[in-house]
Amino acid sequence: MRILIVEDETRLAETLRQLMEDQRYQADTVGDGADGVDYGLTGQYDLIILDVMLPKVDGFEVARRLRSAHISTPILMLTARDDTSDKIGGLDCGADDYMTKPFDSGELMARVRALTWRQGEVLGDVLKVGDLSLECSSRLLQVGERSVRLGFKEFEVMRLLMVNSRAVVSKETLIAKIWGLDSEAEDNNVEVYISFLRKKLAYLGSSVAISTVRKVGYYLEHPEG
Repeated sequence: MRILIVEDETRLAETLRQLMEDQRYQADTVGDGADGVDYGLTGQYDLIILDVMLPKVDGFEVARRLRSAHISTPILMLTARDDTSDKIGGLDCGADDYMTKPFDSGELMARVRALTWRQGEVLGDVLKVGDLSLECSSRLLQVGERSVRLGFKEFEVMRLLMVNSRAVVSKETLIAKIWGLDSEAEDNNVEVYISFLRKKLAYLGSSVAISTVRKVGYYLEHPEG
């Protein structure tokens, strides 16, 4: 899962980034509203944590522009002002939730989980497609009594394919969400991990297969789907 943090306070942005990474999320940070709009418009994020008071473009306007562009990514707004009118304003602009600073990190992560569950991106700890199950906390891929533990990037690729079962996931989406927008990863990086996963599915004897749509991406093919 990839999270965008739009926060101009450098120390807080770094704290939030570290907090997300401690929970095994990937996070990008930007320091002003203009960049927040640009990054948010890519549609490559599963959640946006958005400060209200930002240089160039404030958080309300960032949310408004993203929603006007039909970006449905959940938005959690942060503000130092505990004012009901600010909360209403944020929700009216398209935010999904709202927290005031300072905040408890445990509560923040609970809200992050709630928003991603609402989006359907995280479906509990275990994902299931056909005869295949993936335990997210342990990265254990299993068919019946047979199992194999995935490496981190293998897990992220398989998780995205399972969450979007039967939908085609493009190579661009896989690169953006797993390696990052600023990475130097290319199509062959994705192809290598798809090859690893196909070998592990064969080892498990799964009826689920990773199918290729030429020049587009990959999807999971399975009898029950």
